[in-house]
Amino acid sequence: MANTTFSGPVRSENGFESITKNGTTGAITTNSTYGTDATIGGTVFGSVQALTGAGAVNLTDLITEITAENTGDALTLADGSAGQVKIISYVAESAAGDTAILTPTTLAGGSTITFDSVGDAATLVYSTTSGWTIVGSNSVTVA
Repeated sequence: MANTTFSGPVRSENGFESITKNGTTGAITTNSTYGTDATIGGTVFGSVQALTGAGAVNLTDLITEITAENTGDALTLADGSAGQVKIISYVAESAAGDTAILTPTTLAGGSTITFDSVGDAATLVYSTTSGWTIVGSNSVTVA
């Protein structure tokens, strides 16, 4: 199906899914779900990146769940697109005392975000003028 532009509201009784189709295999990946039925209650769901140890927080999934393997696992986050939302959550650690330190290319109000306890989280929004801005957080340290 080609791209379609609508001039009015688009409605569905059973929700919407944003998907991508692999050009080689034809496999369909659901990127996000916009629910409108009783089973999902109008909630928006985003795809999740599971990141263990050091590495790059991707720009393609709404959520990144971090599992630290060492003290000071180095994480990076490239600049995003205007209005992009990224949620990063520290979900597990290999041993007590493990931490993850995120260094975005551009971070408003700092240069790093440190996650040191399970449950730490940050919600970021990207602006082309100020970079990633923390709009909500739980127990992270910004430096």
